[in-house]
Amino acid sequence: MILRIFEDKVSLSRAAAEQAAAAMRRAIGDRGQARIVVATGTSQIAFLEELTKAEGIDWERVEMFHLDEYVGLPITHPASFRKYLIERLIDKTGITKYHFLDGTGDAREVARRVGKELTAAPVDVAFAGIGENGHLAFNDPPADFETEEPYLVVELDEACRRQQVGEGWFGDISEVPRQAISMSVRQILKAKAIISIVPDERKAPAVKLCFEGEISPLAPASILRLHADTTVYLDKDSARLLSPATLASFSDPD
Repeated sequence: MILRIFEDKVSLSRAAAEQAAAAMRRAIGDRGQARIVVATGTSQIAFLEELTKAEGIDWERVEMFHLDEYVGLPITHPASFRKYLIERLIDKTGITKYHFLDGTGDAREVARRVGKELTAAPVDVAFAGIGENGHLAFNDPPADFETEEPYLVVELDEACRRQQVGEGWFGDISEVPRQAISMSVRQILKAKAIISIVPDERKAPAVKLCFEGEISPLAPASILRLHADTTVYLDKDSARLLSPATLASFSDPD
């Protein structure tokens, strides 16, 4: 794992998008297609703005998988991640091959069906954030580090639900669904490359917990330290609690 630290969210997002675009172009050049996993949420907006402006990506050769989605939330709701992806990625790029997690029906059947599509071939690059509680996707602590199921129906803890209110997606915690469909931790780790975009001061405690504490289900994103090709993009605010020793140990060798 490599930590890269930038002055602000804009420069962070631009650099992460450059790496993501390069990985996608390389996969298309090598195999004729790129398979990607896309995260959502406030922390990913600037990154996706930069990625959709990247040149030289043949989006018709990109297959996109959804990282997570609320159970029971219609696509018309402002917090719907399907709505988010349509507006911030699909409509901007013309991508035609994508797999949504529709949580308004039988969530476990959706998890099974999309999981079968996901595991049909390797994922080239997965985009992910880190939650204020250290979650990876919607795998809240204590996360399941063992299951091989590609997608799970999970319970959302209070810290996670409060984050969604704090980001403005819901007016009150009572409006936030209590369950979600989430890609499992082990499935995320199967991606050839992982790009984690983690800006903002409110993420600093989780960043410190995940990269200076034990690798533990209580700090789900700590598992990224075991992946051979993960790059975590931080700004000075999200990195502010990390020690010099941590920054040195995970610094970019280049």
